[in-house]
Amino acid sequence: MHLFIPILLLFLILSSLFMGTGVYDSFIRGAKSALPLMLQILPYMAAMLCALNIFRDSGALFVIEKLLSPVMSFFGIPDELMTLIMLRPFSGSAAIALLGDVYKTVGVDSYQGFMASVMLGSTETVFYTVTLYFGSIGVKKTRHAVPAALISAVAGIAASVILTKLMYS
Repeated sequence: MHLFIPILLLFLILSSLFMGTGVYDSFIRGAKSALPLMLQILPYMAAMLCALNIFRDSGALFVIEKLLSPVMSFFGIPDELMTLIMLRPFSGSAAIALLGDVYKTVGVDSYQGFMASVMLGSTETVFYTVTLYFGSIGVKKTRHAVPAALISAVAGIAASVILTKLMYS
């Protein structure tokens, strides 16, 4: 299985050589065409990261976590995962960093570590994705996209709790 990507790359290079396509030239053309898109997306990414930092540094995240803690405990969600649940819709890299913190705090093979792993794999960075992709193509009214994505995030969290309980019982 670990040879899949090298074999795939070798196949792509050999097939492009067979078809007479310049691999390096194609790569350079693709990279050049991506630069304007990256410049267009950059302001949306910066705004999202600033909003996330303000939300976390202002203490609002902590207050919301404390308010939701009894509800989450009722559903069997450990306190160690509250920050992960709150930040996952905003930032994938922050969620991965928090996953590392969960691993350091309670262990990789722990109930909380397993639930956090399943949760991270079952959810998406809703606001980041909506901001980045809709912003880059100029969509101002997302209509039902955000509510539908948030519902799917809640479903992913619920599924991770249920699956973890089933696996650990």
